[in-house]
Amino acid sequence: MRALAGDQDDLVIVNSCAVTAEAVRQARKEIRRAARRRPDARIVVTGCAAQVEPERFAAMAEVTAVIGNKEKWEARHFLPSAEQVRVSDIMTVHETAPHLAAGFADRARAFVEVQNGCDHRCTFCIIPFARGPSRSVPAGLVVDRIKALVDQGYNEVVLTGVDTTSYGPDLPGDQSLGHLVERVLRLVPDLRRLRLSSLDSIEIDDRLFDLVTGEPRVQPHLHLSLQAGDDMILKRMKRRHSRAQSAATVERLKAKRPDIAIGADLIAGFPTETEAQALNSLALLDDCDIVHAHIFPFSPRAGTPAARMPMLDPVLVATRARRLREAAEARRRRWLETLVGTEQSLLVERIDGRGHTAGYAPACLASGAAPRGARTNAVRRGDVVAMRVTHIEGEMLVGEAI
Repeated sequence: MRALAGDQDDLVIVNSCAVTAEAVRQARKEIRRAARRRPDARIVVTGCAAQVEPERFAAMAEVTAVIGNKEKWEARHFLPSAEQVRVSDIMTVHETAPHLAAGFADRARAFVEVQNGCDHRCTFCIIPFARGPSRSVPAGLVVDRIKALVDQGYNEVVLTGVDTTSYGPDLPGDQSLGHLVERVLRLVPDLRRLRLSSLDSIEIDDRLFDLVTGEPRVQPHLHLSLQAGDDMILKRMKRRHSRAQSAATVERLKAKRPDIAIGADLIAGFPTETEAQALNSLALLDDCDIVHAHIFPFSPRAGTPAARMPMLDPVLVATRARRLREAAEARRRRWLETLVGTEQSLLVERIDGRGHTAGYAPACLASGAAPRGARTNAVRRGDVVAMRVTHIEGEMLVGEAI
């Protein structure tokens, strides 16, 4: 969008999120803040919240224009216009393509969108109505994009999507996320690290499983969309997996590749959730060995079935979310402690030596800890460095390059 907007210096673009009511509130807050900072600028609001609630944003005095998720990839929509709301029916979009951004500013890893939209209808989720139907980027375009990024010097690429594991069925032939990963690894041999964004555990087929557990260049870090640890709540969420299936998937993954770090999304306080059901989700942290937990207090989204279910007291929802978060943080700390004394592969993301390991643990090279025979400043952002972890500072692994 920055590239599409060109050199218009009177323009502020707010790209909004609609996942939770809090995300929408924050978007509105940022709009007001932007207007105070730059009272003479045009403010264009886009993204998922703008797609599903365009009238709400158009009613804000600070907003010049509201454009949809389809329109935000067309340069003309960033030009001044008398038409304030430009939001089309996202359900009519049936193709997508990797956005050819010129760069990723100061980021050390690059992101390539391989899929967009979602055909599932989880009862709590507004995103299908913000992103439209599931659609995949042809594998050839993905490979070409990753080749270009590697040529630019990126050592790590993340494959992203709204429902990434649904990649492929809308393309000609027999296509899947596993096929795509296989092709990328084969045709881009100079790519050092390939990471996958959030996956639906029930859609990890044998091909993808074998690549995740057997290919060293695929990073040992999987973030799974689990949402809950109780079968009745999962059913009311209209999820397609059971608690037992989640645990079995993780057990199978770690049996083949023990260093895989598991992340998961978990919702606390879903409508009708009892204390026993909440404790089942709490126990899932241990049962699925979750060390990267994203905890969300349930947030009713207008237009979704869950918003019409019997709500819990907001104080109870917040309490359960806090309990989950505290347990997840303690578990994560114990995991980090097990990594002291081990050798890790670090992607350097900041000039001070900070970054993340292959398992996505935050890590940092100790001051002056350059590789043997090298100058300290020889380690640059974007480098992949082998390090030995010596201790922990706060939430950060600290070690020496080897």
